[in-house]
Amino acid sequence: MRDHRGVVAEPLPGLAADSATGPADGTAAEPTVVYTDGACLGNPGPGGWAWAVPGGDWACGADPATTNQRMELQAVLEALRELDGPVEVVSDSTYVVHCFRDRWYEGWMRRGWRNSKKEPVANQDLWKPLIELYLSRPGEISFRWVKGHSGNEWNDIVDELAVGAASDQRSRRSS
Repeated sequence: MRDHRGVVAEPLPGLAADSATGPADGTAAEPTVVYTDGACLGNPGPGGWAWAVPGGDWACGADPATTNQRMELQAVLEALRELDGPVEVVSDSTYVVHCFRDRWYEGWMRRGWRNSKKEPVANQDLWKPLIELYLSRPGEISFRWVKGHSGNEWNDIVDELAVGAASDQRSRRSS
């Protein structure tokens, strides 16, 4: 199967590839749906992040000393750095999804990267490039929350990839 860039990509083992074709009539392309997740063995502790496009590319990576929230952010940042065009990020992290849904970043920026309690925003080193990327692609990036560990096939897959990366501290990718 070819991914969004025309590169041959292996679907994740044991799963049928979903159809990823776009409209042929010249209308706006459907967004690429990407599932993201982060995991941490202890919090803080060794962590892992992962993203996957159903039937397409996927990647995971690790950090030896981190937090779950940092890995959730890293997963989204890594996915958006790889995927061009319209993207729908599906995450089980309310920390990530609510930031964009409720536009927390606007208040952070207005207050000089301080939260509503006037404390420095945590994880700025990840939030700043993620928000900059989001703002540089107006209307292209959207977020959807999915309940974790609820039987959503692709959420479960990225969870397994993130936990695996946290466990063995190895990065992997499909292509």
